[in-house]
Amino acid sequence: MTITYTAFFFIIGLVLGSFYNVVGLRVPKKKSIVFPGSHCTSCKRQLTALELVPVVSYILLRGKCRICKVRISPIYMIMELFTGLLFAFSYWWLGLSLELFVALLFISLLIIITVSDIAYMLIPDKILLFFLPLLIIGRVLSPLQPWWDSLLGAAVGFGLLLLIAVVSKGGMGGGDIKLFFLLGLVLGTINTLLTLFLAAAIGMIVGIVQLKIRKKDRKTPIPFGPSIALAAIIIYFYGTQMMEWYMRLF
Repeated sequence: MTITYTAFFFIIGLVLGSFYNVVGLRVPKKKSIVFPGSHCTSCKRQLTALELVPVVSYILLRGKCRICKVRISPIYMIMELFTGLLFAFSYWWLGLSLELFVALLFISLLIIITVSDIAYMLIPDKILLFFLPLLIIGRVLSPLQPWWDSLLGAAVGFGLLLLIAVVSKGGMGGGDIKLFFLLGLVLGTINTLLTLFLAAAIGMIVGIVQLKIRKKDRKTPIPFGPSIALAAIIIYFYGTQMMEWYMRLF
């Protein structure tokens, strides 16, 4: 039964991952997420149902439009696959529980803001405001221990990022600051701080890779959202174990 449910959540994740690509690309541009339907951004042709199968269609089409042969960004397939794997892992880790509801919401938020930040270096307020009440409900149904750690985590996350933005004179985007408020609600105080430290480390590595491999200038802005998302997911599932490991070192 566990394998069946895991497969079910993987498939659901693939399908939603495809939809999250649309949300992440259209909402920042203030476009409808319903109309027009999915189409090739080059030749504007409406895609058929067989061209919209998550991951599989991209592989069969070899990453190109079937008609105009323009290359399709692999980010679509990657986000679909990541969403499917993370949904399946969440069920495997948490089982059918109220916390699973929180985890799936959290992953959905992070996938969407990752797509948006990569495409436009923007984390839209509309997306954050949509998920805010849902995550609050999730944390009411499945509270942290103690329950007020969500509120403190949200305040610390928002306040710390705001302080960094002020001190660095704009080095931190407004979307990142608001995102950390939501992260604090879900993760609590300690895990929010761990997320910030880990995101900074991941961001630094990404920046070095950009400089060395892609020959980017040091002043070239790099989206921080994907680093935050990756760090937040790691800390959500493994933050407690990482803290225990760290404490054992001393």
